Amino acid sequence: MHRFIFALARGMALLGGAVLAALVVMTCISILGRQVNSLMHMDAIQALAPGFASWALGAGIGPIFGDYEITEMGMAFALFCFLPLCQLTVGHARVDVFTSFLGPQSNRILRMLTEIALAGALVLIAWRLQVATQARLGSGQTTYLLEWPVWWAYAASSVAAWAGVVVAVYMVWVRFIEVTRGKDIIGDGGEAEH
Repeated sequence: MHRFIFALARGMALLGGAVLAALVVMTCISILGRQVNSLMHMDAIQALAPGFASWALGAGIGPIFGDYEITEMGMAFALFCFLPLCQLTVGHARVDVFTSFLGPQSNRILRMLTEIALAGALVLIAWRLQVATQARLGSGQTTYLLEWPVWWAYAASSVAAWAGVVVAVYMVWVRFIEVTRGKDIIGDGGEAEH
């Protein structure tokens, strides 16, 4: 079971990383295009190479159309793609100043309660994303510039959030087993001990 959950979490993180890398490349190209476009409009370039400047501007050199909308949608999806691996590897930020003096069993109980709270939050988020997807699908709402259906981003994020729910429920189960057996399976490091 742990192998399947780990593969799911890792696969989602790799997908999110690919989307994030594509967004970085797109943003760099868009910024470069915006700068070159501004350069081609400068009086000095227009005087020195008017034909080249006109050709470059006519070829459409400039920012990528709708780059802000693509970035907004892609970042939301990537964020939800990273949640499952973060959950599985215990990568969430935590403050253990008050729990470091507690015994191992008390810390196991606190980890279980934390996992229950995180799983509940992820279920709520995934459910609301699913509701929002249905609402956007029914409304026919599109993005302003690209006129892409808004529900696409909600649906993609919803799928990634439900993958996070699967991992979160698994982690609750693991933490419950840790508490009942009095032995760490995953512990604080995120790797299963077999």
